[in-house]
Amino acid sequence: MLSAAFIVASAALLIGFVAFWSNPRRTINRCFFSASIHVALWLICHNQAVGNVGPTGQFWLRVTSAVGAFLPMHLWFVKEAIAGGFTLLGGRSRQIAAWFCASAAMAALTSTEWFVAKESSRESTGFGWAYHAYFASIVLAYSTLCFQAVRQMRRQSGVNRLELQIVLLGGCATAGAVLLLMAIRASFNLPVLVSVQPLVVLGFYSGMVIAITTHRIFDARQILLVVGQNFLLITIVALAAFAMESAFEQIVPQPFSILATTAVALWLAALLRGWLANLFHFYPEAVAARQAAYSAARLETRREALEAAFLSVLRGWGQTDCAVIMAGTKEILQGGGKGMVGDATVVRAMRQLRWVTPERLSRERSTPERLAVAAFLQEHLLGVLVLGEGPALTALVGVGTAASRRPFTYPQVTQLIELATIMESALERAHFSAKVQHAEQLATVGLLGASLAHEIRNPLVSIKTFVQLLPTHHHDPAFRDKFFRLIGHEVDRIDRLTVQLLELASPRSYHAEKIDLHPVLRNSLELVVTKAEDRQIKFNSDFAASPDVVFSDASAAKQVMLNLCFNAIQAVENREGERWVRVSTRNTAEGLEMAVADSGPGIAPDIRARLFQPFQTTKSSGFGLGLAICRDILANVNATITVDAHVPGQGATFRVIFPCQPSLS
Repeated sequence: MLSAAFIVASAALLIGFVAFWSNPRRTINRCFFSASIHVALWLICHNQAVGNVGPTGQFWLRVTSAVGAFLPMHLWFVKEAIAGGFTLLGGRSRQIAAWFCASAAMAALTSTEWFVAKESSRESTGFGWAYHAYFASIVLAYSTLCFQAVRQMRRQSGVNRLELQIVLLGGCATAGAVLLLMAIRASFNLPVLVSVQPLVVLGFYSGMVIAITTHRIFDARQILLVVGQNFLLITIVALAAFAMESAFEQIVPQPFSILATTAVALWLAALLRGWLANLFHFYPEAVAARQAAYSAARLETRREALEAAFLSVLRGWGQTDCAVIMAGTKEILQGGGKGMVGDATVVRAMRQLRWVTPERLSRERSTPERLAVAAFLQEHLLGVLVLGEGPALTALVGVGTAASRRPFTYPQVTQLIELATIMESALERAHFSAKVQHAEQLATVGLLGASLAHEIRNPLVSIKTFVQLLPTHHHDPAFRDKFFRLIGHEVDRIDRLTVQLLELASPRSYHAEKIDLHPVLRNSLELVVTKAEDRQIKFNSDFAASPDVVFSDASAAKQVMLNLCFNAIQAVENREGERWVRVSTRNTAEGLEMAVADSGPGIAPDIRARLFQPFQTTKSSGFGLGLAICRDILANVNATITVDAHVPGQGATFRVIFPCQPSLS
């Protein structure tokens, strides 16, 4: 049967080889591989020492101890490789010689007769002074290693500092645990503790595989906090379960007591996990950043404003002055005044990697794609870059190196991935909102076609008529004067209509400023009066608000009024009896109110709650986007839109409140 020591030795060799294979150029990977071979050799010898008795067992015990004497030196090599100062031919020859001589001296002690007495057995082991000297020497070696690691850690930064912490807390703690087991075995003659030593080594490799073999980086302090939290959780729940089991057995039969204990223990574990997380303060900056991202996504609808808000969140989360968001369709990504083709090398590589840090790229094998990503990180001074990809939008989200110069750990990477998901969803919504708004503007232009054709045709007919009369009446001064006045007036009229049409057709951002609302509304009404008259619909306006100064965008107010007026005309054009549309304004406590009312069928109560959502319509044609667009436009200028409750026999009344004071946000 395979022993635990042999299984752990195989795992150590496999992990060491994977570390070497992942990036052979990295010195620490080569040192870690050789150290793994050393540990595997020690475990095999340890397995032989445990599996044999008598002189054979003593021989393998001496060999195991001799092999273990050189482990502190090998761990020193790993430490120096992490610190970046180890080369076989460099200026470390004196320290290498000192460690080798100390290890050889300890190994020499194991071959003497004073190490283990010949008459020793597994049940009664006789250790001599050489054994105790060996034990004291190896404790001193690991203590020296620990002291050196602490000193070097103070001079290091970034990933080197974190990996030194792993070596310090992992390697020295593992060696200390093995030595403690050896001391307990020698003092109390407990041979069973020998079999526990390989399991301690396995625990060490479980941590080292994260620190060196994988591309993830963990903070040693965070690992200790997680271990401490789970230890407390298991201890408290186990003690509570034991107490509850004893109490329930006195009340109910054993099967029911087991079920009751399990249920209460699970409930207690779920309750304690959240409490302990708050107690240990796990990732408080992540919670604040997530809330800020959700708040920005809820309050902003324009892409430019969303990107600015998200960049502020990223800079605060990463404690840095540098952050970047590049988002767009599959074809091109844009952000920060720069663009990138959607199938560029960096984007293709990120679709495979999903996230990168400079430390991850240095640990993995170099490829042209990874080199391109590394150049992108260096160009933008980024410490981490993640990819968020939705059905129609791709977003690269990057954060610069923090002021502390510490690398981003894997828990922080997962936080950024979550933030990138929130940001990608919000940007995708803004992307579709802009497209829908543009489509609605084009639809509005289409609805204006008949009115514009009629409005432009009238001045053209007048111009044509006067041009035809000009050859026979050009000597008449009155005719010439009238001709010149009419031509100028009619051309200005056509030009004004054309400008209004172009303003509606071109997508734009809305910015609130101080404007007089009534002139804006009157100029816009010229576009719809003809449409209403063609359908024999009475159109009234009552601009009673005084003063009419609001803080809004003229184009936004024009677009919203036109949409509401066209909706009202369409609602009443097929009605029997009196048909009218009315636009009015008045002053209210909240601001200036513009109301658009009609004599149509009104808004049914069952769709009133979702009326301003996209694709909600009461008409047989159209996409139901107009009111949603109106809501989004008004949100950009801090205005609101509502609809009156349905009253049988009365039409619909939409009310828009424009603010009379600038927004404080």
